[in-house]
Amino acid sequence: MNDKQALLGQLSDCVCNMDDERVVDVSRAYLDGGHPALDGILGGLVDGMNRAGALYEEEEYFVSDLLLCSDAMYAGLAELTPHLPEEEKNARKPRAVIGVVAGDTHDIGKNLVKIMMETAGFEMYDLGRDVPVEAFVAKAKEVGASLVCLSTLMTTTMTNMGRIVALLEQENLRGTVKVIIGGAPVSSAFAQKIGADAYADNAVEAVAVARRLLGTTAARTA
Repeated sequence: MNDKQALLGQLSDCVCNMDDERVVDVSRAYLDGGHPALDGILGGLVDGMNRAGALYEEEEYFVSDLLLCSDAMYAGLAELTPHLPEEEKNARKPRAVIGVVAGDTHDIGKNLVKIMMETAGFEMYDLGRDVPVEAFVAKAKEVGASLVCLSTLMTTTMTNMGRIVALLEQENLRGTVKVIIGGAPVSSAFAQKIGADAYADNAVEAVAVARRLLGTTAARTA
């Protein structure tokens, strides 16, 4: 195994093993070796996050583990991203707006989806939690988003998802903006009922659903 491949493996392991301190040293060693930053991101950091996502899907990792893995990934990105070629820095990624709908402040699931979507190459605009209906639509228009991701854990706030879909329709955005919903009380049947494009059961599935809806593999840069 050559030096580059060994360092890529170490970057991947740092992320998968939640080592946000060592990943900085390995990232610097990788750059000092003259290796391309993009390869380090894709073949190292993103690979590690994908491994962590698979372990989460297999119920070997918990939510807290994924969040720690993401901390390591972002620590590595902080080192590698400034060394990307300008064309890579300026590459147009699929844009998505994400948030927890008004009336709900539970955001762990939303945060996981954001992490996995960023890992898959989506440019995410996180509105946070308890987000007013109008804010989703306004942000989608502002950034030219092609996707809106809605989350809730409360049955009492599910109707706000339908209101967002309706407002997107009213603003003539449904032809260009797809809507994915998620959270414990919602389902594929509910997505169909309110006119959303899809339902995702978890963060890993959200990436696959988003790619299917947009017909893109999404540049796999975080």
